[in-house]
Amino acid sequence: MMHETRGFRDRRPEAGEAPPALEVRGLTVEFPSRRGTLTAVEDVSLSIAPGEVLGVVGESGAGKSMTGLAVLGLLEPPGRIAAGEIRIGGRRVDDLPDREMERVRGREVGAIFQDPLTSLNPLFTAGAQLVETIRIHLGLDRRAARERAIALLREVGIPAPEERVDHHPHQFSGGMRQRVVIALALAAEPRLIIADEPTTALDVSIQAQITALLRRLCDEHGTGVMLVTHDMGVIAETADRVAVMYAGRVVEVGPVAEVLRAPRHPYTRGLMGSIPALRRRVPKLTQIDGSMPRLNAIPSGCSFNPRCPQAGPRCRRERPALAASGAGLAACWLEQGGVE
Repeated sequence: MMHETRGFRDRRPEAGEAPPALEVRGLTVEFPSRRGTLTAVEDVSLSIAPGEVLGVVGESGAGKSMTGLAVLGLLEPPGRIAAGEIRIGGRRVDDLPDREMERVRGREVGAIFQDPLTSLNPLFTAGAQLVETIRIHLGLDRRAARERAIALLREVGIPAPEERVDHHPHQFSGGMRQRVVIALALAAEPRLIIADEPTTALDVSIQAQITALLRRLCDEHGTGVMLVTHDMGVIAETADRVAVMYAGRVVEVGPVAEVLRAPRHPYTRGLMGSIPALRRRVPKLTQIDGSMPRLNAIPSGCSFNPRCPQAGPRCRRERPALAASGAGLAACWLEQGGVE
């Protein structure tokens, strides 16, 4: 039986209990090619409660964004879900026809991507795009939809929303465009938002404003948020829990404070050690030697073993599963009886 934590459940909600905003069980994403099948995400399980922010962190190529795209039903062919289940609000969505999944996107799950210009149509005003989304998913008439659009712009901090609702995307700054995208993601009051690197293209002061806005909206609306990022600072400021991914698998998951204070997996410790500290001087930041393995060259055993300074024979032989460690879970033989 799967070990039960706040992040992993092996039971259905009891009567009267709200289902998770997101539940992913055993997700595997594959890309068939002429040289064989490449596995981008393997056996990933996680869940997000209503009103909770789960940070998903790791280097480029770890599988973070691919997991988010699988949840949204936006995998580019030939990418496919080869195994597992995805449930949003208790409803299974990974096996839905494309047309039905289109109705789920926006209504049940919203998306915020790194570059707001890719999410906004430059030919239409912010208000027109909000009104269209609201009318499609909530069935309001044009006047009521426009009033809701203005209210959403006000809620996400757009000044003078009655005027800005008729402005085109190019008339907004980068930070304000991202606020419009957040308003679009919230337009139909979804259960879940997938936020994929939502602050990377913004300067530091604007990043802080956007992460604070996401946190506040999550608390006020009870929306679950999957926050995909490589920035542990953003995770520390915004998330309730964090899932660390490496080479397509979750290697550690737990409460943010616990993972930051006492990371259990050597990869997580490497990530923590590479962050500069303001209040103490260190002679040298930690460096993780090597690089993320290519999809066609994932090593046997623990995929992190070629880069791990504590790896032993068992790490090269057997792949560890996630198991209870501290307040969370870790996939590491150091936490499960030794590396020999």
